[in-house]
Amino acid sequence: MQLNINTKGAYIHIKDEMFEVKVKNENQEIQKYHYSAKKVTSIVLAQGIALSTDAVKLAVKNNIDIVFIENDGHPLGRVWHSKLGSTTKIRKKQLQASTSSVGVWWIKLWINTKIQNQFDFLKDLKKHRGTKAEFIDEKIENIEKLKKSLELLKGNEVKDFADTLRGLEGTSGRIYFETLSNLLSEEYKFKGRSSRPAKDSFNAFLNYSYGILYSKIEKALIIAGVDPYVGFLHRDDYNQLSMVFDFIEPYRIFAERVVFKLFSGKKVNQTHVDKITNGYTLNKNGKILLVESFNKYFEEEKVRYKGRNQIRSNVIQFDAHAFANSLIKDI
Repeated sequence: MQLNINTKGAYIHIKDEMFEVKVKNENQEIQKYHYSAKKVTSIVLAQGIALSTDAVKLAVKNNIDIVFIENDGHPLGRVWHSKLGSTTKIRKKQLQASTSSVGVWWIKLWINTKIQNQFDFLKDLKKHRGTKAEFIDEKIENIEKLKKSLELLKGNEVKDFADTLRGLEGTSGRIYFETLSNLLSEEYKFKGRSSRPAKDSFNAFLNYSYGILYSKIEKALIIAGVDPYVGFLHRDDYNQLSMVFDFIEPYRIFAERVVFKLFSGKKVNQTHVDKITNGYTLNKNGKILLVESFNKYFEEEKVRYKGRNQIRSNVIQFDAHAFANSLIKDI
């Protein structure tokens, strides 16, 4: 269970070896909620939350990461134990792969899977939108052409075709989001992707959902022994989680499906977002709606994965371990 605390002024401490969360309701009455450390997998804290050192110690002892997020849902930092995940051999091989054909193979796989997910999602949406079938078919055909062009890219290192790959990926993304926008009600149509700030409600929800996903991807990589800062495609800028940005690509569809379903199902309204300078941001109501929907999709619903039914969080963790193991298979 992921514990998400969004209420400003909330206080987390320990009582009877359990996390106790104190929150004031609208009548300024203190309400208390209790959570077993054996059931909590991570704690996500928005701004304005107080946390006791005893709560931090209990989290560390139980391998629970504490994630601090910004208003748009992006992780700002985390508290976790200082032990490295798995063997350091993985990190050494990861660094070598970043400038070899191994990195090329993985990046092409991740981006190709991302585009395939976009392709499949549009095909799913077409099934129940007969009046839009011709429009969707045209967009699917365009994305399929881009996918084939990506598969033909050649090079011994990612840098040999990085710019072309980003161009193909970007074009596919523009077509994809243009299609999603067209399928929404007039009130919530949007003009492409926007972040920090989001220019519309849809992007505000999507940005926050991506933020949740970033944190989950980083944790999965660390557990698998992969360095989240050593990427293959994204630049190794100062303090940039380059591998998180690389590895997340096949899983962005999780966030996109959740957010689109909320909008197409008319679960979202103007009470879920606030207008800010040059854009929109999720408010408390919007965060509760999104987090509950995302966690149900991610932690409760099961999908078929390698012959077994698995929740999506396990799928990501298994894939992270498979990636790590592939790096050292020749040792």
